[in-house]
Parts: sequence; structure tokens; C-alpha cells
Amino acid sequence: MTNVRVLAARVLLGVHHGRSTLATEIDRARRSLTDERDRGLLLELTAGVCRWRAELDACLEPFSQRPLDEIDPPLLATLRVAMYQLRHLDRVPAHAVVHESVEAARTLGNPRAAGFVNGILRAYLRAADTVALPPRPQAESTRRQHLAYLSTTLSHPRWLVARWLDRYGFDDTERWCQFNNSAPEVTVRARLADLDALTLVQDAGVAATRGHYAAEVARLAPGLLGSLAPDLRKDLVVQDEGSIAVAHAVGARPGERVLDVCSAPGGKTVILWNDMAHQGCLIATDARAPRVQVLRQVLQDAAVPERIAVVDATNPLPFGDVFDRVFVDVPCSGLGTLRRDPDVKWAVTLESLPGLAATQRRILAHAAAAVRPGGTLVYATCSSEPEENDDVVDEFLASSPTFHEQALTGELADDRGRLRTTPTRHGLDAFFAARLVRHEGA
Repeated sequence: MTNVRVLAARVLLGVHHGRSTLATEIDRARRSLTDERDRGLLLELTAGVCRWRAELDACLEPFSQRPLDEIDPPLLATLRVAMYQLRHLDRVPAHAVVHESVEAARTLGNPRAAGFVNGILRAYLRAADTVALPPRPQAESTRRQHLAYLSTTLSHPRWLVARWLDRYGFDDTERWCQFNNSAPEVTVRARLADLDALTLVQDAGVAATRGHYAAEVARLAPGLLGSLAPDLRKDLVVQDEGSIAVAHAVGARPGERVLDVCSAPGGKTVILWNDMAHQGCLIATDARAPRVQVLRQVLQDAAVPERIAVVDATNPLPFGDVFDRVFVDVPCSGLGTLRRDPDVKWAVTLESLPGLAATQRRILAHAAAAVRPGGTLVYATCSSEPEENDDVVDEFLASSPTFHEQALTGELADDRGRLRTTPTRHGLDAFFAARLVRHEGA
């Protein structure tokens, strides 16, 4: 257990220092664990700390003589892991959590801090009943009380829940936060197009249902993926229904020329190729070598032809206006996927959104130049925020008279004809897509 706790603290340190994402750090750490139960615990501890960080800090602060931001990061990570276990898990007795946290502090290279960790955790246990988080607001509560509850008790950045509160109201914002703090169900599709994910898992005796918004998906209970047999796991790919729906919105058809801009890791590229019935020309692009390597492997595993161009889409693309369809799934904040990527909510700031939007506008303009007259351009993000979604599309249309918008239809389309999934309406992460068409002869 102590070894897993140390690994969890190191994963959180990697995220804290901005070296990489939670998913990358977990993948790296899991390689040293052979027991699937330990791997599951590592994921539980690290994702749990990222989900509940604000709540955990609010419980630690009263018992620390120093402000939390002045505590050495390895110790703070150890304390957060311990507090998550004390408040959200019950498999390990409290005294064992304290003991193992003290040992973890020693292992992480600060033997003298073991007493500091021990003191804070024991003080919390003695007074745990007195720790009061902001309660759920009543009808007469102030905006400040609403924000205190959403940001601390439900552990989300205050700036983000303030925006959601203004757009969606309290009830939907609360449900959105609760959705983000819940363990995500597992949605998988078959790696190869001639297989059916639901049939594969049900034939293996695993309880599953078919996806509601993407028929090729099988939906499994949270945490079930790790229990699947290795041979079955090889035949499956984890992909959110919203992500698949965005790729289907491109409307790729057999025999067409399709360009997928910013393709890595490649899950949507595979969907495009399947929609093309494996006929036509599909070119995938990305800029950074590690992402291109991941993209190449994903396409190989799915038997998709490797037509990959290493291209930085923030600069003009090296293509003429020859593509029937261009799909641009731009780099974005990722604020729509906080349930699956809880570290993102602490990494993204309000101040970062204008810079992201500027990059997105530039990429969209370059992608548009590759669309043939009469061709289709689909812009997509996994963000919840208007600066990255509607604002980018509206500005593009206002400055690009050769394009018009073609409304999307179906359950996931909003009243503007744009694909927009949300936790409160669809039980999905927040994805966005808009379909634009270049005028014939333009």
C-alpha cells in the first residue's frame, strides 16, 4: 500500500509541475505495478485527489500551521492522498492511512517531515466532526454562497463555476459538477470495423449495453475495464460516445478525399475511415513527433492506411483546395472532459482561454483553405466554453463570405444546428461541432 501511495504522490507531483497530464503520468507509473488491484488503487487515488482537490485542501487548511501553497509539493501531495482516503474511501482503517502516509513522506525524501504529516492527519482525525464545508445553498442564498458550495464542496475552480452559474443556473451547474466528480462509465468500441463491441463483451460474459448516441459503442460499468481478459482488451478501444458522434458529424462518405487536421491520438480518424467504408483517400495530420507516433500506432492497430502528414496547422497547410471534407478537431482547453481528465480543471485558467481561441481561429482558417468548392468543413472541440466554440465559428463565418453553415440534426444538435453534448442533457462529456460548407464556385 505504501508503495502505491508513493507512486500516487509522484504522479500528482508530475501533474503539479506541469510536466505532463494525469493520464500520461498514470500510464508511466502503472508499468511498475504487476497487481491489477494496485493499478486500480493508483488510478483511484490520483484521479480522486484531482477531482476533490479543493475539498481536500479545505479540510487540511485548519490543521496546518503553514499555508498549503508553502508546503513542499511532495508533502502536500502525500497529505492530499491521505485526506482523499480518509474522506472518500473506507477500505483502510484511519490509523493505517496515517501510518502509511508517514512512511510515504519518509520515502519521498523528507524524513524530518514525517512528524509534520503525522501531526496534521491526527489533528484532523481528532476534530473531523467539526470540519464544516460550505453547505448546499437555500433559495434565499447569495451568489457568494452558491459559488462557495460549488467551488469548495463540489471542488471546481471558482472562475469556471461562476461562468456555468451565469449560463445554466444553479441546478444544472450543480449536476454538472456532480457528473464531473463521479467515476465515468467505460465506453468501448471494437478496434476493427468488422467486429461489434457489444457482442464481444457480452460473449465474454460481461454486462453491457449498446451506446445511445453511437451504435458501435458498448457501455460498461465504471471500473470494469481492468477486469476484462487481456485478449478481449486488445479488441477494444475506449472512446466516449460524444467523441464518436463528433466524428460522424463530418459525414465522410466512400470514395471521398478527406483531410483530418490535428488528428492525434487518432480515434476520430478511425471513425472517419469506417464511415468511408474503407474507400477513398484519408489524410491525417499532426505536428509533434510524439503525437504522430501515437497516431501512427492507432491507425496501424485499426488497419487504417497510414497517410500521415507532419504538419503544424497554425501555419498554412501544404495542400490545395482539393478535399471533399476537412475535419479540424482543434487543440482546446479540454474543459468538457473533466470527468475523465480531472487534472484539467486545475491546469486551465480563465486567462488562457483567449490565447487558445486565437490559435483555434488560426487553425480553422488554414483548414478552410483545403476545402474544395462545395466541400464541407467541420470544426470541433471538447470544450464547454463559448470562446472556443460558438465564438470561433461565428467569427469565421463573419470573415469568410465563401462559407455558410449547414445545420446538424439529431438528438445532439442544439437550436442553432450545432452538435453540443452536455452532462445535464445527455449524460456525456461536453463536445462541440459545427458544419460549414464552401459555396459552389467560390
